[in-house]
Amino acid sequence: MPKKTCHSKTYLSAVALSLLTACGGVAESQEPVVGAAEVSFYGYDDCLQLRNESTTVTLCPATGGRVLEYALNGVNVLYLPPGDEGWLLSDADAKSDGGQVPMNAGRFDIGPEMVRRRSNVLWAGRWKGEITGDRAARLTSQVDPVAGVQLIRDFELAADDSSLRCTQTIKNVSGDLVSLCHWSRTFAVGGGIAVVPRSPDKALERFPVGWVMYGPQKTIQTRPADPDVRVDDDAIFVNAAPAFPKLGFDSYAGWLAYLAPNDLMFVKRFATYPDRAYNELAGLTISVWYPKDRPAVELEPIGPAENLKPGRSASFTETWSLLEKKFPGDADAVTFAEVHRVVEGLTE
Repeated sequence: MPKKTCHSKTYLSAVALSLLTACGGVAESQEPVVGAAEVSFYGYDDCLQLRNESTTVTLCPATGGRVLEYALNGVNVLYLPPGDEGWLLSDADAKSDGGQVPMNAGRFDIGPEMVRRRSNVLWAGRWKGEITGDRAARLTSQVDPVAGVQLIRDFELAADDSSLRCTQTIKNVSGDLVSLCHWSRTFAVGGGIAVVPRSPDKALERFPVGWVMYGPQKTIQTRPADPDVRVDDDAIFVNAAPAFPKLGFDSYAGWLAYLAPNDLMFVKRFATYPDRAYNELAGLTISVWYPKDRPAVELEPIGPAENLKPGRSASFTETWSLLEKKFPGDADAVTFAEVHRVVEGLTE
């Protein structure tokens, strides 16, 4: 992979900038924000970077409001291939929602997948980026007239560990009711092991074997079996690319973990809502997309249905964590107990 350059420019706090604008001079009493800067990265000159001693987060307003880098001690867990540096969405492609665009690494989206309509300005268009505080930033999309919404993403990195709080807000800017949901589509580096806990309360499970597999012609297999998917009473382990890449889960445990081959454990934690409707086709709370032909794995928390009247908003938060974890040589050696201990030890 070509070497990525990273040049930074420290930002003043929002308060200092407002005083500077109002008074026509530098607000000497205000200190610069800590751990946040504008940088050049992966061919983009306007990225926002959040840092603490161990963790680096690099955000990309130029294409899709995504996370390009989530790295612990310099090791990035996100899939960011060479060859797509500096890519920008064309004006013609911005009006559509079709075709392949090189959107990798930390993507977010809105669903439900099979029925939602949006143009590419949300998925891959230019967003507005701003630093909002110490190790904090906000990305704001353009208004999408097709979906009738605007998206806002707030990111905040902890001061002394890898915890990254990611909040996506869906704002209905149309004159009609919209029914949408949060849909995370994060690409991590491929070849690892995904661990999806089953609901602690088994009465909440709806799928006969705890998971479903999307097959040919959008069919859904409700009792799938695959040699690369291991199921036990506590969790489901996706050890390698299955026969079909898209898998769905009905877990209300509120987290999933991924053991990456670069010796990192990537954990996502999020709220679940057993008493609310999930409007993704199969009512999923989590999806994992594990293809055979791409060195990436998509880790997808899915939020409940948000039925928004004009002018209303709804937010969904994921808290990411990274930990050093030697990648196991034998996938069957991974146990739910050891992964669960790590997740329980993380700050809520």
